[in-house]
Amino acid sequence: MRVSVAATPPAAIPALDWLLNSAHELSSVFTRPDRPVGRGQVSKESIVASWARTHEIECLKPIASGDLLESLKWTDLVITIGYGVILPANILSLPRHGFINLHFSLLPAWRGAAPVQRSILEGDQISGLTVFALDSGVDTGPIYVQHVMPIDPYENAGDLLMRMAEVGPEVLSQCLSLIEAGTLPKIQPLNGASYAAKVTKSDARIDWRRSAISVHRQIRAFTPEPGTWTIWRKSTLQVSRARPFPMTYELPPGTIVNENGNLIVGCGEGSAIIIEEVIPAGKKMMSARNWVNGARLVMGDCFV
Repeated sequence: MRVSVAATPPAAIPALDWLLNSAHELSSVFTRPDRPVGRGQVSKESIVASWARTHEIECLKPIASGDLLESLKWTDLVITIGYGVILPANILSLPRHGFINLHFSLLPAWRGAAPVQRSILEGDQISGLTVFALDSGVDTGPIYVQHVMPIDPYENAGDLLMRMAEVGPEVLSQCLSLIEAGTLPKIQPLNGASYAAKVTKSDARIDWRRSAISVHRQIRAFTPEPGTWTIWRKSTLQVSRARPFPMTYELPPGTIVNENGNLIVGCGEGSAIIIEEVIPAGKKMMSARNWVNGARLVMGDCFV
C-alpha cells in the first residue's frame, strides 16, 4: 500500500522506521508547523520533520487541513500518531482505506490527548495500544487491533510511552494486513469509556496533602512532561523521581527532613516519600542527595 503518516512526537519514530523498510511505500509525512521554542523563541521543526528530511521523505507542514487535499489523492492509507489535529470528515474519506490511528491506551479507556499520563495517575496496572479507524469523534472509531501491556509500578510516562512505541510496528503490521485482506474493524464497546484530558502545568503541581502513593503516581505520570513541581523558598523545584518511604514517625504534609542525606517529605494520611532526583529552577537534573547538600535545610522547612 501507498501509506502516509501524520505525526508529531518522538513516539512515532519506531513506526516510521518500520514503514521505511516494509513492503509498503511510505509516500509522505505530515507534521505540525515549526514552532518557536526557548527563551529566544527560535523556530524549531518537530522530530518527525527532522526524520523525514534525513530519510528524504516528502514532509508537509499544513497550516489548515485543506492543505492536504492534493497529497491525499494519491495515498491509500494515512496512519496518525499523536498528530494533534482533529481532521474533518471530507479529509478522512479521501484515502482509499481512510485514516487509522495508533493510540496509546486500550480503547475505549482513556480517549483523548494524554492517555499514558492519565492511566498512570489513576493507578492502572494494565494499558496497551489500539489501532482504530478515525471517525468524526475523539478516539471513538472502530477497532482493528489491540495489544495489552502491563504498567511497571515505578516507570514514568516517558518510559512507558517509548516502550509502547517500540511495539507500534508490530500492531500496525497486523492492522495493515487486516486492511489488505478486507477485514472490517469492530465497533468500540460502550462500556468502560474514559477521557484523558490534556495535561496542564497546574495538574502537575504536587499537593502534599495527598498520600505518598498518590504523589508517587503524579510524579511518574507527569515526567518528563510537563514535569511535576513544587515551591521551595519561592522558587520552583521539579521532582522527577521518587518513591514511597516507610517512615517510623509522622511528618506534616510538605515537611522536609534530611535523613542521612536522603530527602524525605511528609505526605497525607501519615505517609512519606523519598525524593531521588530533582531539577531546580534554571538548572539541570541532579540527585536529591546533591540538592540536599547545597540546600542548607533548617528545621521546619516545607515544600508548598
